[in-house]
Parts: sequence; structure tokens; C-alpha cells
Amino acid sequence: MLSQVYCSRFQPFRQRLLPWVQFSALSRSHRIQASAIRHVRSWSNIPFITVPLSRAHGKSFAHRSELKHAKRIVVKLGSAVVTRGDECGLALGRLASIVEQVSVLQNQGREMMLVTSGAVAFGKQRLRHEILLSQSVRQALHSGQNQLKEMAIPVLEARACAAAGQSGLMALYEAMFTQYSICAAQILVTNLDFHDEQKRRNLNGTLHELLRMNIVPIVNTNDAVVPPAEPNSDLQGVISVKDNDSLAARLAVEMKTDLLIVLSDVEGLFDSPPGSDDAKLIDIFYPGDQQSVTFGTKSRVGMGGMEAKVKAALWALQGGTSVVIANGTHPKVSGHVITDIVEGKKVGTFFSEVKPAGPTVEQQGEMARSGGRMLATLEPEQRAEIIHHLADLLTDQRDEILLANKKDLEEAEGRLAAPLLKRLSLSTSKLNSLAIGLRQIAASSQDSVGRVLRRTRIAKNLELEQVTVPIGVLLVIFESRPDCLPQVAALAIASGNGLLLKGGKEATHSNRILHLLAQEALSIHGVKEAIQLVNTREEVEDLCRLDKMIDLIIPRGSSQLVRDIQKAAKGIPVMGHSEGICHMYVDSEASVDKVTRLVRDSKCEYPAACNALETLLIHRDLLRTPLFDQIIDMLRVEQVKIHAGPKFASYLTFSPSEVKSLRTEYGDLELCIEVVDSVQEAIDHIHKYGSSHTDVIITENEKTAEFFLQHVDSACVFWNASTRFSDGYRFGLGAEVGISTSRIHARGPVGLEGLLTTKWLLRGQDHVVSDFSEHGSLKYLHENLPVPQRNTN
Repeated sequence: MLSQVYCSRFQPFRQRLLPWVQFSALSRSHRIQASAIRHVRSWSNIPFITVPLSRAHGKSFAHRSELKHAKRIVVKLGSAVVTRGDECGLALGRLASIVEQVSVLQNQGREMMLVTSGAVAFGKQRLRHEILLSQSVRQALHSGQNQLKEMAIPVLEARACAAAGQSGLMALYEAMFTQYSICAAQILVTNLDFHDEQKRRNLNGTLHELLRMNIVPIVNTNDAVVPPAEPNSDLQGVISVKDNDSLAARLAVEMKTDLLIVLSDVEGLFDSPPGSDDAKLIDIFYPGDQQSVTFGTKSRVGMGGMEAKVKAALWALQGGTSVVIANGTHPKVSGHVITDIVEGKKVGTFFSEVKPAGPTVEQQGEMARSGGRMLATLEPEQRAEIIHHLADLLTDQRDEILLANKKDLEEAEGRLAAPLLKRLSLSTSKLNSLAIGLRQIAASSQDSVGRVLRRTRIAKNLELEQVTVPIGVLLVIFESRPDCLPQVAALAIASGNGLLLKGGKEATHSNRILHLLAQEALSIHGVKEAIQLVNTREEVEDLCRLDKMIDLIIPRGSSQLVRDIQKAAKGIPVMGHSEGICHMYVDSEASVDKVTRLVRDSKCEYPAACNALETLLIHRDLLRTPLFDQIIDMLRVEQVKIHAGPKFASYLTFSPSEVKSLRTEYGDLELCIEVVDSVQEAIDHIHKYGSSHTDVIITENEKTAEFFLQHVDSACVFWNASTRFSDGYRFGLGAEVGISTSRIHARGPVGLEGLLTTKWLLRGQDHVVSDFSEHGSLKYLHENLPVPQRNTN
């Protein structure tokens, strides 16, 4: 790379570059040094020209997801980010992490620039040290150590600190960037360099030349000579450079930068002062919104507060540069905050000129919450009526649904694999089956929410009840399965939960019309907003961070999707399974008539399903028997590719390809075959390589079957039945939101019951705990009371 060659082999050229930068690019009053990075922090109020030099106002990025395309980036490091808490020295670990992130982006081919504080703090540390050392040794000895520590240190003037700290700060940056084979150039400027048109041109040319040579420019004001900041005197449409925020904005627009990242000591922009009870982080900020924001005090260090940052950000945005304000000091995020922003992750506050037509996902979450609470207060008959109406709409609007689905299939042709296309496809029979399942859910929802599970008389006139209640707001993320939407919607309605739906883009048209039908059904009782379809460009990882809005995440899709969500969802429980590695054990006493039929149905009926067979375990005694030959012949006819397990391969002279892993979910017409010596070995194999989803035994020996059923620790364990029965509809649940392999709350196909939790209701008459003390007047009874019988009709 150019930076590597330049840094390591062309040091003489680097020395020749220094005077060129200092005297050719700018005038004598404009000091630039390319070998050491120096610090700046305060500015005067001389205004900039509104239209930057040779800068056609382009358009900023409209969405976070587009930030990954940013080529030229300015990173502004606030004083609170660069300095320690005592303001006497630099936060070295934090600074090293920032340099690493900038270097990573630079080495990706981006053009990075820094606006950094720190020289004053670094100089203050050095001067304090020098003052202590300059004290008379004799005085120090006579005064004693304790008094030495208490020596009064005079107030240090900021410009002197800057002069003392600039060279040290430069050396530090130089050493850090060198670790990544990157060169950095310091540019110190004063207000005159922006006031004079020719000097602006020179500065612009110098910066472009440095970027062309793959050098990271680090720009700041020369704090050693600048006058104190003057009162705000901004003119209409003009930004005055008074601090590093306005400097960064000016630099970003002047250099036609794609992205400006402003790092401070707060998470971003809040709708009220951070730390207050009702303060909420603003994800996206639009021009004109500043009237609804209350600004707090400025940072503990530095010249600018949040109001200055917003003003600078809006000016840069108007100039065509996208802006993100984020926290650069938090230890959990500072190590990747810059790269996360560039990757489009939801970090800090993103400034955008494009206001979405619909609500934000945060607003949708609030609507789902309030709508879900209204839904839960409806009578069971009203919730059932909504579901019945949705079932009718699925059949009445069949032609419109299939037309939308046809558009999805046409757009997905050639982009999706055959199994995914099959999942994406809807048909008349599928819609009819969906309608039947929804009516089953409606029938079972009559006695779901508010059902009394336990009653206890604590004492006289003090009774306790445990009742079922909705979980809250569910986030269901699904891929290539538009039929999932009405199923999940019906279950959410029956259980009184608010619902956020995030479908795959391959089913956009189908999901849109199905969601509209769901909201039409909800409207008959005024709870339309209880179910929301997320249509914004929210990444799944960003949705998983909405822990204050979402109570449970249910992924429906590939094992990779489920694993990604389980990894990303911190603070929100995830219900689901990452893999469906289902086993079928053929015992030595298995029926010849049943085996091929069960194996065919489990593997070939729908190989892409999570409950499809993936590993067939065969008892050793069945090898080289007619039954074994029948199994192999059937699999060949069905065009199933066979992978041999290690033991099975050892029995064969010419075996199929040996399996790469016994822990594989194929999701296609592929099957692993392995040999075991006993039912216990089959159980051990399942526990070692399975995913606790669905496992089956085929045998005519009831004792062996019961041993298998009791000892296999999976969500679903069957005897002489296909793995494909592991399904909410087939279990009589009407539908399912997914199959859970976790051990808490719900397990197996999760229907209506799995979307409920409980709360405790205590009814008393002026009862206090002190009445139950040793000398109190009341005694605990703890009597179990009869529970109302559940309506099973």
C-alpha cells in the first residue's frame, strides 16, 4: 500500500514534504506540519462563506444502511473523549481504540480525517509535572513529602498548555498510527486561514493532496495563538467557527465529505436532558426538530455543548454531508463505535433530511404496546370475532393475496434456492388451511387471558389469585414464509399481545397485503394498531436492541438467522431453536411395513422444514437385511443424497461420501445414516449431536419405546410416528409461533399457551404485615381454594 511504502521507505521525501506544506500550501501565518499532529480547541466567531469552494451541494444519505458506502469521513473527537476525567492527561486506551478503528477504515480504501482535541489537557499534564520538578530540592526535603503533595500549583493558561502539549500529542498520534502502517499529517489553523479566500484555497488543496497520498489529516486550531472565544454572532445561513464542532462541520462540507461522526460523552441527542426520567434517545433527527428539544449544559470540558453540535450538524447536513452524533467514551461501545456507525448500525443520533412517510420503529413499538393493552381488555368473544373475521378475509381476498405473492415469486426467481421458493409460495389450499387453523385458534382463545390458575386464602378476607396475562409486545422475525404472518397475528390476538412483525424482503408484497387484512380485522373492535409491520430499513440487530419496547423475540427462519438473533438480543429473551437436527432410530425390532413409510414422510415430504429428518440411526443387526435394502432403495428413488457416518462407513467396502459433521441440518434431500449398537447408544448419539428438537424411535417393543421416550431429552419425542408431526397445527394448537428447544417457559411447538405469562392478584381489607407478627392479631391460613373450571367447549 502507498501508506506502507511512504512511511517505511521514503522518509527523506517526507522531510521534503514538510516545508512544502508549511510554506507553499499556505502563507506564513498558516502553520501546517506533516510530521507531528497537534491539537486545537477554540475559535473566534468570524463567519464562513455559506457556499464552500467548488462544492456543489449534493444529497446526504437518507438512511443509516447507506452509510456503509461513505468514502470520505471526518471523525471529530471531543475534549471529553480524548481527555481523562481529571482533565490532566489523555485517555490513552480510548484514544488507541479510536486510532485502530480509523486505521481499519483507512485500510479499507476510505479517506479518513480527524478533528481532535487534547493538546491543552496533554500540555496541562506536562506543565504541572514541570512545576513540581522545578521546586527547590532543598525546599522539598525540608517541607516533607506530605507538604510536597500539597504544593499549590498556579492556574495554567490554556494557550500555554496548548503550546506545551501539541508536540507531545503529535508524537502520540504518530506512534499509534505507525502501528497500522499509516501516516498522519497535522494541520494547525487559525481563523485567518478561513477568512482569507486564498488561504482557504491553499488549505483545500493541501488536504486533497494528503488524502491522495493515503495520509490521514488531523486538523485543529492552533490554540497557542488563538484569541478567546467571542459571543455567538452567527448570521443567517452562515456558521461561525467557535469550537471543534463548527470546525468539523466546516471541514466536512469544504472537503465534500460523505459522513461526519461527532463523538462526545453522551449517547446522542435526547428529547430532554440525559439522565432525566423521561429522556429518550432520538434515533433520527430531522431539520426543524430542534424546536422540540431542550438543550442541557455543555460538556465538562471543551467549548461546545449539545446545542453547538446540533447546529454544526444541521449546517453540515445542509451542505450534503451525513452526520451522526454518538458516545465515544462508553467502555462497552467505544472500541467499535466508529466502525459500527459506518456499518449502518443504530448507534447515536443520525441526522437525515428525508423524513419517512410512516412511523419509526420506536413509534410502532409504542403503538403495539398501547394497542396490545387495549386488545387484552376485550372480551374473549371479541378477540375470537377478530380472528374469525381474519380467517374469512383470507378466503374472500384470495385472488388479491395470490396476485401479490406472484409478484414476490417473480422477483425472487433466480435469487432464491428451490426450498426457499417453496416456502415463499402461497396457494389456494394453503390459504384454506390457514383459515381452518385460525378458526381453531379462535375456538381455543375463549378461556385464555385472565384464566385463574391458583387461588389461596392467605387469611380471613385476604385472598390471592394467579391469573394468565399476555407477555406484552412480541417481535416476530420471519424469512420467506408469508403464511407465518396470519398465523402469528391470530395467536397474538388470541393471547392479547401487541405484535411487531419483520418479514423478509423477498415476501414484501405478500406481507403487505396480509398485514392490511390483519389490521382490517382488528379494526372491528378499534384495536388496529396492536399489530405493526416494520417496513423501515431497520436491521435485525438494531431491532434486537429495543429492550424497553419488546418483551419477547420469536425468530422464524434459517438456523443462521436464529443464531444471529440470539447473539444480538441482549436483554430480550428469544424463543426458538437455532437448528432442527431431527433423528430417527430404527430399532432391531422395528416393523418392516412401518420403517420405509415413516422415513420417507420424515425426510421427503418437506425437506426444508425444521422438523424434517436429518440423521437416520440404524441398529447394527439390521445391516445387510432386506429391511436395510428397502430403506436404501426408497431413498435412491426419492433422490436423497446419503452421507455415511463414521461407523456406517466402516461397514461398507464402497460407501457414500463420509459425513463432514454429525451435527448438520441439511434442509434438503440429503440424509446422514449412522449405525448404533443399542437404544442406549442411539440416545447418547442424539444427546451429543442433536438439537433437542424432535427425535423418533421405530420399534414394536413397548418397553424399548418407553425407555426411549423417557430418556431422550428433546422438546418432542415420538414412537412410530413421523418427525413432521412436530407442528402446532398438527398438535391441535391451531398454529404456532415457532418450535422452542429452550427449557424455560415454553418448549416444543409454541401456540397460544406459550404466549401467556401470569400475574398475582391479592384482594384484602386493610391488611398489614404487622398484624401477622408473633404478637399480632392474625394468623396465616394458606388454604387452597377451588379454581373455576376451564371452558373446554
